[in-house]
Amino acid sequence: MKAIRTLLIFVVVLAIAGVVYVHSGLYDVAANGGRGGFLEAIAHRVSDNSVEHHAQGIPVPPLGDPAQLKTGFAHYQEMCITCHGAPGVKASEIGAGLNPHPPNLIRSTMDMPPNEVYWVTKNGIKMTGMPAFGPTHNESELWAITAFVKQLPTMTPEQYQAMVKAAGAAGEHHEEGEEHEHPAMPPTSPASGPGH
Repeated sequence: MKAIRTLLIFVVVLAIAGVVYVHSGLYDVAANGGRGGFLEAIAHRVSDNSVEHHAQGIPVPPLGDPAQLKTGFAHYQEMCITCHGAPGVKASEIGAGLNPHPPNLIRSTMDMPPNEVYWVTKNGIKMTGMPAFGPTHNESELWAITAFVKQLPTMTPEQYQAMVKAAGAAGEHHEEGEEHEHPAMPPTSPASGPGH
């Protein structure tokens, strides 16, 4: 009975200390503050366990088709490289300024199952700067991003740059070889301006 009472007192004192700490403003929320520490270690553990739990049972489709990887690369270039970098490419100043620091996907996804990569891509991670791409991308695109991210650990900087150059050449060919139609603008009249 004494042990239970001691434990309850300890829990109450710990809870009070936590409330006082939260209201004190002592915790430094500055992004250029220190990295690591006890709270960040707990947050990482909670995040890893949450992703693993929620990704369980997600069926993984066939990954690695060249067309799929090309699509995944295009989305990675547009949305991911800024914070995570790529083989031979450092993260931008935005990525370097985030706290917690965005993981290097070349290392962090090496042993990460595809269903977990997919889940993070679709749902994001709270309070990390990692957005949820599910609301803006369809399932095919999400799995294409997943497939490309899973290729990063085995990709050399030269291979990545070759994809960048190929994508640039394809874009130039598209611009030179195709006519672009512009949508017709609706007719305007003085009566249709603001306030009428």
